[in-house]
Amino acid sequence: DTSTHDNQLSNHLLQLCLYLGRRDFVDHVERIDPVDGVLKIDPSALNGRKVWVQLACAFRYGREDMDVIGISFRKDIWIKRIQMYPFEGTKPPNTPIQDALLKKAGDQGHPFTFDIPVHLPCSVSLQPAPEDAGKPCGVDYEVKAYTANEEDEIDEKVDKKDTCRLIIRKIQYAQNELAAGPKTDLHKQFITADKPIHVEASMEKELYYHGDPIPIKVKVNNETSKVVKKIKISIHQITDVLLYSSDKYHKCVLNEEFGDQINANSTFEKEYRVTPLLANNKE
Repeated sequence: DTSTHDNQLSNHLLQLCLYLGRRDFVDHVERIDPVDGVLKIDPSALNGRKVWVQLACAFRYGREDMDVIGISFRKDIWIKRIQMYPFEGTKPPNTPIQDALLKKAGDQGHPFTFDIPVHLPCSVSLQPAPEDAGKPCGVDYEVKAYTANEEDEIDEKVDKKDTCRLIIRKIQYAQNELAAGPKTDLHKQFITADKPIHVEASMEKELYYHGDPIPIKVKVNNETSKVVKKIKISIHQITDVLLYSSDKYHKCVLNEEFGDQINANSTFEKEYRVTPLLANNKE
């Protein structure tokens, strides 16, 4: 699909207009879809300035309104720039999407291509709280075109009216062929019981999509003289955040109790179906 109705942005002077054929670029593990687009440039409105287009991957770990006195809660992980006007270097062959976009941009269209390194993270958006404003925390990718006298001159302030930008996503799909689901077991010895209780839990596959019910098979061999009065199932979401240090964040996204009773010296087997939902986890 080469429709650009929702994937173009220009500044109000129309000196720059950014075109992309899509917003999602897939990480295939061994390679990543190239970010191929077209930048329309009106040289008569540049007043001798140059034009660059850049792709940046950044991690935002605080709200924009928290930025104070030059301290930003945003860190660039990777950034690449291409000088578009006057153009320097060699141009790779156009992709089919670029050929379609060039028909829309006309004679002032200039194709560009970025190759995202395979080690960069996928786009991540952390669920904001209701009172949060501005861009959500997480990893984002942004394509930006701008006019300036120099590529990255610290003292030169690039006005917002001289830039246009589009947010894109680097995404990854789950593998079609999945390994067998996880299985775990537990032997629990109580102080007041001579024999242990054995619990086994298993799942038929290792990956589930949002909104899918998750079936969990539970087997219990209660060799004790005690009665088990309920079964509790919880699901925890673990997030690894690697920036200045390695941090793990644990969040219980589901916690359900079932009133199944397991008598002493008996066995029990049942499949439970649970579904963690975003609507139940908004704070």
